[in-house]
Amino acid sequence: MNITILITRPDPEASRFAAQLRVEFGTSVSLLSAPLMTIVYGGSLPDLTGQEILIFTSRQGVTGFCRLSARRDFSCYAVGDATAAAARAAGLAVVSAGGDADTLLSRIAEDGKPGPFLHLRGAHVAADVAGALRAMDCTADEVVVYEQVEVEMGRAAQDRLAESGPVIVPMMSPRSARLFFEQAQAIKAPLLVAAISRKVAQMVPEGATFALQIAETPDVAGLIKALHDLVTEAKRLERYNTPQ
Repeated sequence: MNITILITRPDPEASRFAAQLRVEFGTSVSLLSAPLMTIVYGGSLPDLTGQEILIFTSRQGVTGFCRLSARRDFSCYAVGDATAAAARAAGLAVVSAGGDADTLLSRIAEDGKPGPFLHLRGAHVAADVAGALRAMDCTADEVVVYEQVEVEMGRAAQDRLAESGPVIVPMMSPRSARLFFEQAQAIKAPLLVAAISRKVAQMVPEGATFALQIAETPDVAGLIKALHDLVTEAKRLERYNTPQ
């Protein structure tokens, strides 16, 4: 069987995700890493009073903050459980919203905190969290602590996409989806896409995939569940295309 899951996340997330997929699927699929971005940390923090409520929407945001400040005496919100775990490991007190930007904003609204909030983010984001908070009459600011720099997909991935066996691509952000379809050349493989959200799915060109599935929950667990469904679909496709 020649089914490949193509991982386009930047390292170290790509390696972490590959390890999770190996546990889930064993040797029933091949894994190929082809990052579309690399993470470059930088930026600077404003003068912090300790009253700020930090907001993290990625593990990289946590790492970026910790590279710039040794302070850990802040309350924090994290978009999901994985980001919250990274914040706790760094010594921060954090509340997980357990979802996406919408659930994060809903949780903050439910808690009734007016801020001041500080969103530690990348140069490219899927949602304007600080702007949404200001629209809710909260005091909110943001600071870029890392950049997601585009890199070339690589020859191995291009060659695999030119073959006949199914390729499954988990897509984690609108930008990574856009970069994938901009860079992928001469796709001949049946393409099956697992999108972590509807916003990501909207970046997939119409007719570009054999199958497109949106995760039930906007997190890695939801994405892996969608990948199980797509692996099953890919196996059916392989059986159908195998000469009898």
